[in-house]
Amino acid sequence: MPGDVTDDLPNLDAIEQRVVGSLLEKEVTVPATYPLTLNALRTACNQSSSREPVLDLDDGTIVQAIDRLKARGLARIVYAGTGARAVKYRQVLDEVLDLEADERALLTVLLLRGPQAPGELKARTDRLHSFGDRAEVEACLGRLRDRDAPLVRELERRPGQQDARWIHLLGPVDVEAAPSGGAAGGARAAAAAEAAREAVLAEGPQARDRRVVDAYDAAAGGYAEALLGELDAKAFDRWLLERVAALADGAPVADAGCGPGHVGAFLAMAGAEVTGFDLSPAMVAEARRRFPELPFEVADLTDLPAPGDGPELWGAIAAWYSLVHLAGSELAPALHLLATRLRPGGWLALAVHVGDEVRRVTELFGVAVEVDFVLHDQAQVLAAVAAAGLTDVEWYRRGPLAGAEVDTERLYVLARRGP
Repeated sequence: MPGDVTDDLPNLDAIEQRVVGSLLEKEVTVPATYPLTLNALRTACNQSSSREPVLDLDDGTIVQAIDRLKARGLARIVYAGTGARAVKYRQVLDEVLDLEADERALLTVLLLRGPQAPGELKARTDRLHSFGDRAEVEACLGRLRDRDAPLVRELERRPGQQDARWIHLLGPVDVEAAPSGGAAGGARAAAAAEAAREAVLAEGPQARDRRVVDAYDAAAGGYAEALLGELDAKAFDRWLLERVAALADGAPVADAGCGPGHVGAFLAMAGAEVTGFDLSPAMVAEARRRFPELPFEVADLTDLPAPGDGPELWGAIAAWYSLVHLAGSELAPALHLLATRLRPGGWLALAVHVGDEVRRVTELFGVAVEVDFVLHDQAQVLAAVAAAGLTDVEWYRRGPLAGAEVDTERLYVLARRGP
């Protein structure tokens, strides 16, 4: 059933919602080219990303929608240049509704993508307005809901949904839409997976990092006892780590996100000069206790210290399941920073879980915790590797070893920094 429409508000049809939503978005994200030409507006309306559903509007349909919006005082035509005077279009909905920047951002995304939960809205409004955490999103939604003429409404949470979704009240909204087969269904599923990965940042990266550190600090002892010997059953991991040690060719190697130190210890046995780093002090303490012959330090994997006391860079960096708590959007900047810590010709090796979900863990090796494990998209991981400027890329994917590890598929990537 379509969502309700409040009589005192503009009642926009689906095409008008897409047009005015696109104008609202581009006014903030590409101000240098705003107002938009008809060609730019058509491209914005028909984007294959950040739109639900994906449309294929022609020029005539868009011009007719602009005319209807203009007649109601919600859009204006602007003439630019000389001679033929190019026609451009701008919206004034935000002025009519007297929207603050945060309110404007939420309405923009609701117009463009339909019903969404607060965590999805926080992730998807990042380029429009920076919400500090999910609570700020919910507070803004509350203001929009509590107006004399409400602009949004919270839908009833359905079975299987972690959070209730919200809709705008500026026109009919299809609240019954569900993923279906074919390309549209695949696009919806991919969008849902993307939103889930971004939702780990709903309260901000610092809050996420605190939960991760707290979880590993609490579970460090049990984690070490359970996993110190895990490589014994993982022939592929051993083969690839031995290659990393050989490719480093005597240069120092960083084990980024070292946990209790077993991966670093294996690299050392393979001939590498290894230093381990982890954000969890308790994990570093476990690593030092169990492998006292190796150096381990507390550090963020995206801000690795240089080896030794000088300006030297790393010959190789191993990030073995240390990116599993990052949102998808954090992969590219994280890998870029790791790549900058490599010497020319140095190698980055990483292992991640792949899939379309985020797993909330509330018990880790017998200890009560609350931490999210992100299953990443393979294409997004490889795109981030390429964006970091790494070359000679090899990647491998394997299924889980029954009884020996968590039931997820694994992606391994080995890539080199250019000379």
